[in-house]
Amino acid sequence: MTDWTPILRRDGPARYLQLAEAISDGIADGTLRDGMRLPPQRRLADRLGIDFTTVSRGYVEARERGLVKSHVGRGTFVIGTKHPEPQREQRRHADVDLTMNLPPEPDDAKLLAMMEGGVQTVTANLVDLLRYQSSTGGEIDKEAASTWLSLRGLVPSLDRIAVTPGAHPTILAILMSLTKPGDVVLSEDVTYSGIRNICARLNLRLVGIPGDAEGIDPAALEAAISEYRPRVLYLNPTLNNPTTRTISLARRQSIADVIIAHGLPLIEDDAYGFIPPNPPAPLASFAPDLVWHIGGLAKCIGAGLRLAYTVAPDSHAARELAHQIKTISVMPSPLMMALATRWIIDGTADSIRRFVREETFARQAIASQALAGFNFESAPNALNIWLHLPEGISRAEIIGRMTGTGVGIMPSDAFIVSGDPTESIRVCLGGQVQQSQLRDAIGLLAYIMSSTT
Repeated sequence: MTDWTPILRRDGPARYLQLAEAISDGIADGTLRDGMRLPPQRRLADRLGIDFTTVSRGYVEARERGLVKSHVGRGTFVIGTKHPEPQREQRRHADVDLTMNLPPEPDDAKLLAMMEGGVQTVTANLVDLLRYQSSTGGEIDKEAASTWLSLRGLVPSLDRIAVTPGAHPTILAILMSLTKPGDVVLSEDVTYSGIRNICARLNLRLVGIPGDAEGIDPAALEAAISEYRPRVLYLNPTLNNPTTRTISLARRQSIADVIIAHGLPLIEDDAYGFIPPNPPAPLASFAPDLVWHIGGLAKCIGAGLRLAYTVAPDSHAARELAHQIKTISVMPSPLMMALATRWIIDGTADSIRRFVREETFARQAIASQALAGFNFESAPNALNIWLHLPEGISRAEIIGRMTGTGVGIMPSDAFIVSGDPTESIRVCLGGQVQQSQLRDAIGLLAYIMSSTT
């Protein structure tokens, strides 16, 4: 098919990647069939008004993805889809932990094809990826991390970036560097359950700081620093898990002023910061010399990647983090690093992020409609809501009656730093549940609360 002419955009991924993607799309929709000859590279370059080398790189990329094969003197030919569809492992599909806050799962055929194309490209280097590698990522992975972090306005030097095996072990590694048993760690008074578990494991005392809808109270932070002499402050500042609150820009500046005045390190867990369209600037941009910024991929792409892009306060701190990561888990998975890097380079990661953004907005609308009249906290792009139960209804009762609906529910016990747990629950809106199932489940939740009050 020497007259085949793809449409390439001026924006978006590099044009050679767009060309490879166009070949993939043509195979998927039947325009390019097995055995068809693609246009000669120079002719296609002239037709598209682009450099010959761009077309050449595009054909090489398509060959690496297993889409075409080339024969010297004869040209480049479409391979097509001759291999049978792989079988999905149903047992693995069913083995999902609903107590975790999961992002919605993509179901768009084109997006799934992009994701699978990245996997195919990565497998071309499979043997290399089965070897031991750097404990915090190689240069190509740190460059991809830098590209991703720039979405949050961060432009650190590569020697401050560490690719780490997820936010949870990264927090553990940082605390192992900064604290010793008995030290005090400050956090929001309602916070991510993981920091509670980590502090308990390291024999650290976690002290909660009160606040309001804009974030922790700077005056209360000042008082806690004077009273407890903490070693570090931990914050989950954007779409806090579980409250869904986001610390305002002005409050971030006030918090930064306090920690700078006291030289107090901050662990900024930015797990959800990549999802909203216009989130406030990270705290790392206000106090870069004190903040450990953790840009996890679990909530904006997929938890199974088990990767985070971490920015240390300086290169020395990054080397110390690498030492701790090597002690804890040796290294992040090279396979997962390579896949994340590929998805960032070819635009797949950003497409997944945009899907999560749009889908969480739709799911929050479903929850808000079904729970109108009840007391809950939410935000347009949060993965959950924070529901305060009506008087007379216990969290244990709700959790028991909602079992089997496909919606994960966690009681307040997991998130309250001090004091008695409230009759509140985190209701997860993501994961493998579809919008129709979610609508039914949240409707059932509303019915249970209405019928028992």
